[in-house]
Formats: sequence, C-alpha cells, structure tokens
Amino acid sequence: MNNVLPSKKKILSQADPGVEILVVDDEQAMRESLALLLNGAGFASRAAADGDEAIALCRKTEYPVMLLDLQMPGVSGHQVLAELHQMEMATKVVVVSGETSFEAVRDSLQQGAYDFVRKPYLAEELLTTVRNALASYQLEKEHRQVETALRESEELHRYIVNNSPDFVYVLDHRGNFTFVNDTAEDLLGYSRAELLGMHYSELVYEEDLPLAHYVFNERRTGARSSRNVELRLRLKVEDSESRAFETHLLPIELSSVGMYNVGHNVKDGDFVGTYGCARDMTEHKRSEELINFQAYHDQLTALPNRALFEDRLGLAIAHARRYEQSLAVMFIDLDRFKLINDTLGHSLGDRVLQVVAGRIQDCLRAEDTLSRFGGDEFTLLLPQLDSERDAAIVAEKTLKRISDPYLIDGHEMFLSASIGIALYPGSGETREALLRAADVAMYHVKGEGKNGFSFYQKSMTAGWGEHLSLERDLRRAIEVGQFEVFFQPKVNSRDQQIVGMEALIRWRHPSRGLIYPNQFIPLAEESKLIVPIGNWVFWATCAEIKRWREQGLPEVRVAINISAVQIEQPDFVQRILDTLTEFGIDGSQIEVEVTEHGIMKNREAAALKLGELSQHGISIALDDFGTGYSSLSYLQQFPVNTLKIDKSFVQKIEAEESEACIVEAIISMGRGMRLHMIAEGVETEAQLNYLKKLGCSEVQGHLFSAAQSASQTVELLRGGVMTQVPACTVEEFSFRRFH
Repeated sequence: MNNVLPSKKKILSQADPGVEILVVDDEQAMRESLALLLNGAGFASRAAADGDEAIALCRKTEYPVMLLDLQMPGVSGHQVLAELHQMEMATKVVVVSGETSFEAVRDSLQQGAYDFVRKPYLAEELLTTVRNALASYQLEKEHRQVETALRESEELHRYIVNNSPDFVYVLDHRGNFTFVNDTAEDLLGYSRAELLGMHYSELVYEEDLPLAHYVFNERRTGARSSRNVELRLRLKVEDSESRAFETHLLPIELSSVGMYNVGHNVKDGDFVGTYGCARDMTEHKRSEELINFQAYHDQLTALPNRALFEDRLGLAIAHARRYEQSLAVMFIDLDRFKLINDTLGHSLGDRVLQVVAGRIQDCLRAEDTLSRFGGDEFTLLLPQLDSERDAAIVAEKTLKRISDPYLIDGHEMFLSASIGIALYPGSGETREALLRAADVAMYHVKGEGKNGFSFYQKSMTAGWGEHLSLERDLRRAIEVGQFEVFFQPKVNSRDQQIVGMEALIRWRHPSRGLIYPNQFIPLAEESKLIVPIGNWVFWATCAEIKRWREQGLPEVRVAINISAVQIEQPDFVQRILDTLTEFGIDGSQIEVEVTEHGIMKNREAAALKLGELSQHGISIALDDFGTGYSSLSYLQQFPVNTLKIDKSFVQKIEAEESEACIVEAIISMGRGMRLHMIAEGVETEAQLNYLKKLGCSEVQGHLFSAAQSASQTVELLRGGVMTQVPACTVEEFSFRRFH
C-alpha cells in the first residue's frame, strides 16, 4: 500500500482543525467549559444537551471522539453507549462523569468506552486523553481502509485466476492439489471437490509421468523453474466427450515454480508446495498437425507430396541395400490431361485427378507409396520386389484402371497414361538417379505414342540433348546479358497502397522469346549457374532502386529471391553487403526471400548467414510457406520476419471457405510467432476479402498486377495506389524454387 499511516506522535502534537468533537452533558456550564477547553487546544466541538440529541447527531455524522456524561435525565450515558454499539459506530467515547464508583467505570468500559475521566477533571489530563482517543480512531480508520483494499485486491485476484483460460493450481509438499481454479473443471471434467486432495500423478498420462515428476510439482524457483513444458493430462471421460483429443488426453503447456515459507529460500529446504499454470494446447496441436499434414501431402488428393515421397524412397533404398532387395520407382504422367482443363475447366480437372489417384491406389499394396508430384504427374514407390515382372504387373493394372471411362457432372471422359519405370539398383542407386531414370523412361513412352509403360534403359538418355542445349544457351545468356528484372507490386490489403515490390527474373532468348523462370531456374540450380544469375539479379535490383531514388519515387522495400545454392557460397553475405554499399542502399530497403527447402539443407550455416544479414537491417522472408517442412521448431532457429503463404493455398480459397482452411491455420500460427504475413497469387476478390478477414495485411497477385518491366514499374510507383483488375487468365510466373 502506498498509504502512509499517521504516527501517534504527529497526531498528539497538533490538532486537526477539521476534527469535530461531540460534547454530551446535561449541564450547560459543563458543556461550555469543555467547549472552551477544546477550542483553546485547536479542536472544533459540537454540544448535545442530552442522550437523545447525541444519538440523533451520531445518526447523521460519525464523530471521531465523544465526551460523554453518564448521569443525564432521560437517556443516560450508558444508553448512549449501547446505541452507538448497536449502530456499529467507530466513535471513541471518553466518559467524563462525576460518578466514580468501580461499577460505573467497569460498566462504561465494557460497553465500549475508550477511557474514563473523573469530574472535576484536570485540563491537561483531559486533553491528553482526547488526543490519545483521536489517534486511536485515526489509526483504526487507516487499518480498516487497508483491510478493505486488501479484501478488494484478493477478490480481484481470485476473479482473475478463476476466469483465466489456463488451468491454475497449487500443490502441497506431497504433490496433492490444495487449490484449482474454475477452469480446471471445464478442461478436465473433474469437479473441484474431486481434484482437491488428489495427487497430481493421477491426472498425468502414464508415458509423461517421469517428466511430470520434475516439472508438475516443481521445487525450483527463478530462472531454473519449469517454463512451457509439454505434457498430457487424462480427462474424466464420461464428462469430457466434447473435449477429448487423442484417446481422451489433454495436451498442455506447463509452467511451474516452487513455493517456500516467507523468509526462507530454496537452500533452507522449507518447501511448502508448487504453484503452476497449464495452458490447453489442443487447438494449437490441431493447427500444427494440419500444417504438418499439408507440408507432406498434396492438398487436392491428400496423397504424399514430393518431400514425403523422397523421404520414403530414401528409407526404402537403405532397406533394399541392406537386405539386397529390389525396388521400383514409377513416373506416371496423364496423357492429354491439359485438354480437360482447357475445355471443361480446372475445377472438373481437379475432380478427375482425385478419381485417378483413387484408382491407382486401388492397384497397390499397403506398403507401396503413391505421390502426386504436381499437375498431372504421379510417382509410385514399390519396395521389396521379387522381379521386374512384379513392377510390370502393377503398371499394367494401373494403365487399365486409368483407361476406364470417367463420368463426372454428366461429362464422359477417357484418359490414358505414360509410365516410366526405374529399378534399383540397375537404373540407379540414389533417389535422384532413380527419379531421373523414371522420368526419362516416361518421356520415352510419350515419344513412342503414349499410353504405355517402359523400363529405363541407358540408350534413352539420348533425349537429353535438348536439356544440354538449354544449359549451353543459359551459360551464353549470362555472358551476353540476356536477363531482365521485372517487378510485381505488394499491396496493402486494406487501402491498396503499394507497400513493396518483388524482383522477378525473365530471360529474353534471341530465338525462343521471353522465357519464364520455371523453364530455366531448375536447370540453373542443378548446374550451379544460379549463383552468377542470382548475383546479377541482386545487383540489377539494387541499381533499379537507386534509379527510383534519383527520380524522387517513394521508397519501398524490395524482395529478392535467394537460392539455397547461393546461401552455400562462402562469400554470400559479403557479396550482398558489398552490393548495397556500391549503390548506397540501406539494408532496410531489402527483403531476402528464401524457401523452406533452401534453408533446411544446412540449417546451422543458413541460420548464421541469414542472422548476419538481419543484423544489417535486411528483412528475411520465408517463401512458399506450408509446401515444405513447415516445422515451427526449426523456424524459430532462423531470423525470419515474414511468412509468404504459397499461392497453391490461396487459390483454394472460395467465397464459402471453411474455418479449417490451411491459410487460416498458417496466419494463426504466424501471429503467435509475431511474424508479418503476406499472401501471394491473389487473383479474385473472394480471396482478397477472406485474407483481409483473417488479418493478412499484405497481398500480391494478378488481382492487382502481374510482374511489370522496370519502366512500367516506375509508373506504378508514381501512382502509389493499385486498382483491382478482372481475374487474369495468364499464368503467373515468379522466381520460385522447384525441388
């Protein structure tokens, strides 16, 4: 409390002119004498001629001190004392009476009188008694105020604790609950009476008991106490059906601290119990599971995606090598599927892909893995094969099932497929070699007329001449400068102001025309040519930023994509800093975009290099989030400022999008980590409105603008505000990573 209690010495030393003392006596001379004495000592006074008048005055005002005669006609002094007690008045009564018998003194003091002064009184004695009575009154008043404040504080604390969304508890030194808040009943299904006295181990899931022994009944204090430890509690099943999660377990995040007697510390060993707070992690776990599922599965077909397929393929190769077994990798590509999308629309095409995935799955064993690589391409892993014929049988069954008629929304369709097969170890002994061989075999089938399957043979590599030709042209493009940097605006979703740009590369080939990144970036990364290309993009972008500044255009942060191969270079950080110095550009104007796959290849080195860039003001954005590892535990190792929601998720948003949308989960998790969120590939107003509703403040996509040339970008920056355009049918290309 900040209130300072008045000292008795201070009260006795001087009178407060605001204090009024009530004098009650039936003799006028006595009343006047007492009033004169009090006034001379600096006190104000009020007189009452009898008990009735005194009681009436006290009903209106509480007097700090009353000087009371006992023997009065009508209502006596004893009756006045009784009435004051009935009214629960705090007035200090000093009896001033000529009745000096022991019984009179005893009775008045028992009735609540503060002190007794005999008539005739000594002036100094009476004044000292009055001052003492006044000091006692004021001290008691302060004490009552402190008690009231403490009681209100305790009530407020209890209200906050009981209304906390977290489970708050206190254990005694034996580990038994002595306090639980109201939330405990809602979360666990047990009543307060059931929980009080229960040992904490009765709540903890058996597998988590060893950890709970150290954290649930924590004995440590300060920085060494438990913080954010994940445990699982058992719910009371019959009362918690709606709260059940994974066989009626409640995942929690626990923080706890040991409690010791006042004046003791941990070394004294005077341990009295544990105070803890457990947060319900059910929704967090569900969101995390949703993101993890989306990270390793295709959104359309729910099949494993490329990352999961490659992981399983690696394990299968290791198993086959150890036990000298064979396995097959198939590359399945639907023939003329583009015709369905172009004539009947992408929505119906997506449904066809779902049916195709189901039909192929029907042809497989439980241990086989079917994956959708993207578009109309599927890959298939067949482990533990006895012979080449086993793979051929699966391929024949798959072709037959795919060729069965499709009837969707009244449209009857027929499909075929081209399948390339690579066998371990004959076609390759690594993931990359087997996938490349299966891909080559599949293109061989397409070249032979489609609708069939073929095993990889070394003679098929002759078809890679085009691949080598493109690589030669790419090297030539670097030498003569055939690349250009385009810019796509990033827009504030609320007011449509341009808040940034993303630099995107284009290759102006002398004979093939404008080539987009998806046609040459994978080759550039594979051949390591991405290093000089990426360095040039960064240099050219900084040169353009300098020109914008010289023309007086508003400063905006520009995002530049960085490849994992670039990050691996020893001079990666220094080259970027040298380029910024060359053009006089502050790091705050640059945002480096990296992919999950890129930074996960060598986490420790990537984290150090990105951290060094961050120290120079450069913002770090994680591109294509949700399509890779999506591991929040790994993500926290990197100085990431921004998450870019991949356009494959944004394109799934419809006007009636459900709350379970992966975009909502990503934004929710991003907010929890205090990250900036941006969605790419926004093409419709429905997508924009949904993202705004979720609080995604920044978007980019064809709804506002495709990537523009450097000269067109100048005009955009002069305007500052984007207007929405009809949904664009031209495919949006960006400087993405294909892994």
